[in-house]
Amino acid sequence: MRVGLTTERLTRAGAELADEVGFDRVTVSELARRFDVKVASLYSHVKNSQDLKTRIALLALEELADRGDAALAGRAGKDALAALANVYRDYAREHPGRYAAAQMRLTPEAAAASAGGRHARMTRAILRGYDLTEPDVTHAVRLLGSVFHGYVTLELGGGFSHSAPDSRETWSRILDALDALLRNWPAEPEDPADSAESAEPAKPVTPGPHGTTG
Repeated sequence: MRVGLTTERLTRAGAELADEVGFDRVTVSELARRFDVKVASLYSHVKNSQDLKTRIALLALEELADRGDAALAGRAGKDALAALANVYRDYAREHPGRYAAAQMRLTPEAAAASAGGRHARMTRAILRGYDLTEPDVTHAVRLLGSVFHGYVTLELGGGFSHSAPDSRETWSRILDALDALLRNWPAEPEDPADSAESAEPAKPVTPGPHGTTG
């Protein structure tokens, strides 16, 4: 076995490979070729290609969370919103394979051990700058995640490359729109049952003694 091979080194090499060729194409066999060793030499460090991909996903989530924490320090409101959004977009552009790995569906055990919880806490920290309460905070967390990751994925795929305006301008306008939406979050819709009850016709009033009603 080649001296110096460790699980951490293989994971980082796998992350670099993902950025070069795409996360879907990362395998233990391809990694072995990069190190010019037999595939069997790597199995004492990673179980299989799925295990390698999971480790890359955990690495990417950790790196993103570290960047997010640093970007949010001392920021609030729209500044915090834009800072975290740009962390995801910049990381995706620098490390497209790792970014794809961060979207990987993990097992409950792997998810519990991941930095995924830090990402949720960062988003909730942003929302403390807006006047939201549950369950709207959770709705807003899901909205931000959908917009951030949806836009970045489409942009990485070249979806905005052949039309004006430039995608950077659209990104900036989207952040403005999100800030405006969070500051003017719609009220919770009225319960249909309550509406139906209020719409019932008034019961006829029966005259009481001496012409009074009761």
